[in-house]
Amino acid sequence: MLRLSTRDPGFDKAFRRLVADRRESDENVSRDVRLILDDVRNRGDAALAELTARYDSHALATEDDWRISAEVCREAFEDLQPDLRAALELAAQRIRAYHEAQLPADRDDVDSLGVRLGARWRAVDAAGLYVPGGRAAYPSSLLMNAIPAKVAGVARLVVVTPTPKGQVNPLVLAAAHLAGVDELWRVGGAQAVGALAYGTQRIKPVDVITGPGNAWVAEAKRQLYGVVGIDMVAGPSEILVIADGKNDPEWTAADLLSQAEHDPSAQSILITDDPLFADTVADRIGVELAMLPTARVAAESWNTHGTIIEVANLDEAPALANALAAEHVQLAVEDPQPLMDAIRHAGSVFMGRMTPEAIGDYVAGPNHVLPTGRRARFSSGLSVLDFMKRTSFIQLDEAALQAVGPAAIALADAEGLPAHARSIEVRLGI
Repeated sequence: MLRLSTRDPGFDKAFRRLVADRRESDENVSRDVRLILDDVRNRGDAALAELTARYDSHALATEDDWRISAEVCREAFEDLQPDLRAALELAAQRIRAYHEAQLPADRDDVDSLGVRLGARWRAVDAAGLYVPGGRAAYPSSLLMNAIPAKVAGVARLVVVTPTPKGQVNPLVLAAAHLAGVDELWRVGGAQAVGALAYGTQRIKPVDVITGPGNAWVAEAKRQLYGVVGIDMVAGPSEILVIADGKNDPEWTAADLLSQAEHDPSAQSILITDDPLFADTVADRIGVELAMLPTARVAAESWNTHGTIIEVANLDEAPALANALAAEHVQLAVEDPQPLMDAIRHAGSVFMGRMTPEAIGDYVAGPNHVLPTGRRARFSSGLSVLDFMKRTSFIQLDEAALQAVGPAAIALADAEGLPAHARSIEVRLGI
């Protein structure tokens, strides 16, 4: 665990090093992914079957080995314990309501010169969702990706998920039923992303791919951007907690470990103006780890990437937060609004002592698919807009063309594009 203080002479250099730490895939991953994608593009289903047997120990032989039916998903949903089914339904309802409010409005206006200008929004035809398997099999991620797609109006929603040794998380199947997934395929890894992008004999291609995954999945999405749309290139999870000394150290330690347990490369950072509180939280981390079933992963994350930063005053915190541009920022103070107003770069902000980041992972409503690796400086969390595109339209009558056409002719001539100018001139009789 790294301990820094803004009072130390070497703080600026140490903090810049912290900000620059990428914690993401290396060149070997990029090379391996390129080979896998080429194989899937060239051999289709044969490549998927070979790679799935190699990496997931699952043979793609019969149709049931390839695809999970809607009936199986429905049965998984109906077999859930009532309290768990109710929790999944509550999460789905809140996610749907939040994302319905994001739907953009079409525009259609006539300006003062008589030019009709507008734009219409339409969903993509097909979207592909990657859902991790194994340790990271999260039904919440399926809901967070699938529901915005359905709200946007996507007609064909395809999920790919690895099923190691043929095993699949029944909660994922239940979530797929609840979200209205159209196809669910038993393939994972970079090869599954390639199948969604290029299409194979069985799997038709999609227009947009979203969803979390490991370094190979993230790299596959990066390499395929342009062939398809993607949500983002996501790296390891991050949480930044800004807290004063009036917090319960047990709560803060639990908050920091809530992201550390995701991945050994996850990063948890505490900024506080109370050195004694910082000491107590650091001690409490060890106690919390001793109680966690995920202690091995969480401890590696905290010991390798965990950081505590002491500031003279919490007024210093927003500038540090903006430089870090973290995925999750938690403002554990009495009045979080002034800090919130000063923070410009964050994937999502959790305001006040009673708003742990974990509530946003499940039932708050806003999407938990968020930019990592400082990408919150220029990108946003997943929304319905990731599954939609905007088409502008223009309509002029003769009077409107008379009003604006001469200016367009002048600009076309200035750019040395006489055919552009000519297409306007012939209509104006020039």
